[in-house]
Amino acid sequence: MERTKAVFNWSGGKDSAHALWRAIESQRYEIVALLTTVNHDTRRSTMHGIPFPLLQAQAASIGIPLHAVDLTPKGDMEDYQTAMSQAVAHFKAQGVTHFIFGDIFLHDVRKYREQQLAPHGIEVVEPLWGESSQEVMADFLASGLKTVVVTTMDDGLGRAAVGRVVDRDFVASLPAGTDPNGENGEYHTFCYDGPIFASPVPFRLGTPFRRSYDVRLDDGTSKSYAYWFADLREA
Repeated sequence: MERTKAVFNWSGGKDSAHALWRAIESQRYEIVALLTTVNHDTRRSTMHGIPFPLLQAQAASIGIPLHAVDLTPKGDMEDYQTAMSQAVAHFKAQGVTHFIFGDIFLHDVRKYREQQLAPHGIEVVEPLWGESSQEVMADFLASGLKTVVVTTMDDGLGRAAVGRVVDRDFVASLPAGTDPNGENGEYHTFCYDGPIFASPVPFRLGTPFRRSYDVRLDDGTSKSYAYWFADLREA
């Protein structure tokens, strides 16, 4: 069976690793690259805060080339759209027809992806889509993938959850109303071992630090969001 050329949109976290594992297991795709966005100033992945060398180490262990999109000069949505359009053109020239993501149920996010990629003739693939968070988490835990919490919302799980391994005890400890997969932004992770990796990715956790961001809302007002980061580093 001829496989479809695809790019996997890689965050470095557990849902991304889980979706990649499913895509590989399906044997439907020839995944030519792991595409990730990196902040120009911090040299870390956006939101998860994974240092670029660790993203490279993940890709090397997985055995798929990493393609980094550098968000410059401001790192905002305008820069994101421009940089991603350039990346899409680059891969379309290589015969890529599908972009794979690790979303679970965020319909507005999927709609945005489809609106951005459809004009380029690129189809969106979501291996985790349509299942409940509980089903996705149960499958993740059974997969053998290993991941650690590296980012949390300050007014949610907070500093205490940073550095915890995502296992059954962690899921059982989540407060009521928290999505088990952190799909609403409650937490983000770094995946370092499991069936997609040839060998574990060495890393260490530094002292957690807090950072806040001002986001402009649709009504013109601004709101501040604060997060804790694990200060993830190479081992």
